[in-house]
Amino acid sequence: MKLAVPTETRPGERRVALVPDVAKRLAAAGWEVVVQAGAGDEAAFSDQAYRDAGATVAPDAQTTHDGADLVVRVNAPSAEDAALVPQNATVLSFFQAAQSPDAVRALAASSATVFSFDLLPRISRAQGMDALSSQATVSGYRAGLTAAEHLTKFFPMFMTAAGTVPPAKVLVMGVGVAGLQSIATARRLGAVVKAYDVRAAAKEEAESLGATFVDLGVKAEGTGGYARELTDEELAAQRAALAAEVAASDVVITTAAVPGRAAPILVTTAMVEGMSRGAVIVDMAADSGGNCELSEAGVVVDHQGVQIVGMANPASGMPTHASFLYARNVANVLALMGPEGNLAPDWEDEIVAGMCVLRHGTAVAPAAVELLGGTQGAQS
Repeated sequence: MKLAVPTETRPGERRVALVPDVAKRLAAAGWEVVVQAGAGDEAAFSDQAYRDAGATVAPDAQTTHDGADLVVRVNAPSAEDAALVPQNATVLSFFQAAQSPDAVRALAASSATVFSFDLLPRISRAQGMDALSSQATVSGYRAGLTAAEHLTKFFPMFMTAAGTVPPAKVLVMGVGVAGLQSIATARRLGAVVKAYDVRAAAKEEAESLGATFVDLGVKAEGTGGYARELTDEELAAQRAALAAEVAASDVVITTAAVPGRAAPILVTTAMVEGMSRGAVIVDMAADSGGNCELSEAGVVVDHQGVQIVGMANPASGMPTHASFLYARNVANVLALMGPEGNLAPDWEDEIVAGMCVLRHGTAVAPAAVELLGGTQGAQS
């Protein structure tokens, strides 16, 4: 079966879905791996490295897709990309149907099967396939470095002949995978770190990395290890209690997200105005609307001397290791769905069923069903 790896077309995207090491493993397992020329350049993987791994390098997107049984991408295809996917082929990527309606319609019309890492069940057996977590690891690390770069102060304490410089005070909001990496990175750089999350289970994890956990009395345990969406009353109580913590911080890193929804606003304009000049907010949720009211994706906003860094596609900023981790996730999914180079999903498996957006053109995931009305394609 032909496995196609096209160049990512999202503006600013530097990752690639397969790295040469994983391409070699898949080729040895029986896959015919075809990589578009230049697909790995931004992540420091040359076309020759793919050839040496046993992959074929195709000159363009059309040739890469021709005859493909499986198309592996990082991001959902654009409508133009989706039009290149062959009839009855399978697509594996991050794929939020509500944000890619044209691609969903095009792939449904071609009876494609689509699997999304966004929908992977949060169970222990799926941990090696969890691309959301692997990419959040990269994003969290980058957020800590970004905060240190923009802050006008040192992160660590310095004792010098000219006097002692106190350490920076960092507040991390959201103690998921990205938040934990932000905590760990800020701690390595010498900052004093506090952490906040609406999930009570996050306290022990934050403290294990040396952070002080901030308990505001607002809890929102959700399913699958995620937080649920707060009510308006809970949000108001949360913001009121957070205001003092934000004002006392040199750096605030926000990571809070609710799957399938806009990011919750945690830091209001009034909170920003309560911070000291030179303080920094790093908003990792800027792509989904932002946790800070003033955030703009891909932009550094200066508001009364406070820098608000809206991180856009943060994992893409460290593309070599982000691609390495993502490719390992892909390989683990294919070990389940396509051992020995033959794609044969077991539809009774909860991972296979859970990741499915379209099955032979028929909408399966709720967002796709809502978009298509569950009437497109023919399930078999």
